Amino acid sequence: MASVTFVLKEPKSLEPTLVYMMCRFNSQTLKYSTGQKITPKFWNPEKQRSKETRQFSGYAEFNTLLNNLENIGNNTYRTLINDNIVPTTDLLRLPLDIFLNRASGKEKDLISFAENLIENTDRKPQTKKQLKQTVRNLKEFKQATNRSLHFDSIDIEFYDQFIEFLLDKNYGKNTMGTVIKNIKIFMSEAVARNLTSNLQFKKKQFKNIEEPSESIYLTESEIQSIYELDLSDNLRLDKVRDLFIIACCTGLRFSDLIQLRNENISEDGKFVKIRTQKTNELAIIPLKTYVKQILNKHNGIPPETISNQKMNDYLKELGEMAKIKEVVLIRSTKGREQQTVAYLKWKLITTHTARRSFATNAYLDGVPTISIMKITGHRTEKNFMKYIKISQEDNANKLLSHSFFK
Repeated sequence: MASVTFVLKEPKSLEPTLVYMMCRFNSQTLKYSTGQKITPKFWNPEKQRSKETRQFSGYAEFNTLLNNLENIGNNTYRTLINDNIVPTTDLLRLPLDIFLNRASGKEKDLISFAENLIENTDRKPQTKKQLKQTVRNLKEFKQATNRSLHFDSIDIEFYDQFIEFLLDKNYGKNTMGTVIKNIKIFMSEAVARNLTSNLQFKKKQFKNIEEPSESIYLTESEIQSIYELDLSDNLRLDKVRDLFIIACCTGLRFSDLIQLRNENISEDGKFVKIRTQKTNELAIIPLKTYVKQILNKHNGIPPETISNQKMNDYLKELGEMAKIKEVVLIRSTKGREQQTVAYLKWKLITTHTARRSFATNAYLDGVPTISIMKITGHRTEKNFMKYIKISQEDNANKLLSHSFFK
């Protein structure tokens, strides 16, 4: 918790002396000049406020100002903690400076604030990487347009110009949507810290841009083809194959797959139990026969993991070896144009393909949606249905077993 106190610069002075605000937190102390002076004989050291005396006619306004500064200090600290941001003296000083109209143009600049926010946040590396890319986009936009990026300038006009800028860079819709989402994160944080009251970014015109992602999934037969590859003479691909099959059968994200240990397997060998990195929720997943056989092969210990990037490269080798050669058409928007590109399916396999394959195959096999969502962590059926990938043919085959079509 933060502790806010007020002290006099010269408590024994016979003349008016400065009042300092001392904000102590996490073994740090912010010593902040309130800019206010008071004669020590009018000061109540126990209450740390002015005495209510006619001899100091402005005592009411004086005490109200100190109350406001104390509230800002406490509220800022709580907001930082709630947002998983490490409090620093600079982050606590900024809202106080804004309140007292001391903030410089730099401190009111979106880019400077965003850089400071990223530096002091404990968000995941991939998230920080995306946030940094957004800052680079803002810097390029500012240089190209010579436009101010003061907090108050982030309005609908900025949005329209910035979207045009991103379109000129030939960005895809989902990439643009991520950039806009990150700008909204920066502005929300600035509002929470009382650095601005500008809420233009919350208007419906300031919208995220997105289009359905064209991701693949592997069918049960394709997964079996990879599982049955003879890799006895290729230890590198053998381990990657085994990890991928585990992911296809459990729906685990790569971030959870790399945390998988022997203790995550239940004593009876029927379940894997793991608290997921992204949602911090406990997932309990029945183990399919493939997984049990892989664990037995490795003496009950999940195979060692490698980097996500290397695994993605190796998975494409496995896909080609397994002859997963279906032609897949990927439609997307780049800049102002739509494009369709044909790929051999094995070239599109990544670690995330396993998770999407798990969800889609479980759904097609009739596993209740709510049960799959308990494993994947999707909170709404709407989002889950966007996530799984089924064709019209897949949907028709699934319906054949429904009593309505009997």
